[in-house]
Amino acid sequence: MGSFPEKTWRDYSIVKFTNLTEFDFYPRLAQSPGSSLVLFSGPHCGTCRKAEAVLPQALAGWVDRLYKVDVEKSIALAREYEIFHLPALILFVDGHFHAWIHSPLLPEMLQQVVEKALILPAEEAP
Repeated sequence: MGSFPEKTWRDYSIVKFTNLTEFDFYPRLAQSPGSSLVLFSGPHCGTCRKAEAVLPQALAGWVDRLYKVDVEKSIALAREYEIFHLPALILFVDGHFHAWIHSPLLPEMLQQVVEKALILPAEEAP
């Protein structure tokens, strides 16, 4: 009997970012079963653009969906989540805050941090 090869990121469909605003943030997340990663970014943030390029492939198969919030357009959300540095990553599970994701933008490190966060109990929401 042969063994199955281990899956790589190429075996998963690439998740694309969906933009969120302060007006559809909670309704959209409430309708999002599974894990969702929210990227808080800004148009003048170079590291945010790198995160937008890296996250879809790096986290394919690790999160069910990716969302992006422009903090310049959604100031109330940025204040609510006390976003002072960009980019900021927050993991939601079944529409509820689960954990902050602090990791260099390297695929293997992002995967390890997300995997660990999903195993641990949810953190307290800000």
